Amino acid sequence: MKKEYRVKSNEEFQKIIACGKCKTSRSFVMYYHPAEKEHDRIGISVGKKIGNAVERNRVKRQVRMMIVESCDFNSGYDYVFIIRSRFLQSDYQNNKKDLSRLYNSVYNR
Repeated sequence: MKKEYRVKSNEEFQKIIACGKCKTSRSFVMYYHPAEKEHDRIGISVGKKIGNAVERNRVKRQVRMMIVESCDFNSGYDYVFIIRSRFLQSDYQNNKKDLSRLYNSVYNR
């Protein structure tokens, strides 16, 4: 995922979470807010309950790959995905289906 498609700063994360709408699934919590730019931006947050830094970075890499495979970056929203601890209990394909379902519920509006 290109760097211009990422939400980077804490202020941007907080703005999307505070002003945006929320959708949930077993493995994810997704906040979305209309984008200020023409393309989507995505932020990923993994809490310390998931594991140590190595495990959290592995989860973020997996989620980035899922996003690249299943998302189109032209919907006009900024997204923040918060990873729940149930993410580790499911396999890659089920987590990818969850993420796609959440993304498409906003994209197909």
